Amino acid sequence: MAKFEKTIIGSHPHLINQLEEDILHSGISMRVVEESIYVTPALRVITKVYDKYFMRNSSRASLSLTIIEDGRNTHVIAMAAGGSQGVIFNFSWGAESELVDTVRMTLEKLGY
Repeated sequence: MAKFEKTIIGSHPHLINQLEEDILHSGISMRVVEESIYVTPALRVITKVYDKYFMRNSSRASLSLTIIEDGRNTHVIAMAAGGSQGVIFNFSWGAESELVDTVRMTLEKLGY
């Protein structure tokens, strides 16, 4: 499992679109599995779950992306799981880290 969290000052409505674009373009087998959007006057929570097939170890890994905006700050949480092969040794060959790094690199590209 791999995890990345970052809080950004301010509201960034374009952020989810850029993350979605970069995540979906990170691999031909990447797809959105499910999503949920919860909005109140003071809060917006977006959760998206993606999965990707990795040929190098014949497995699928999932990326859960949650963005929480409260008008003052935007909190981004990316967690990846799966992607491992084997019952005892659980080798993932970096599949989870690769998924989380896509989110981290998008934020860096945008200057966050």
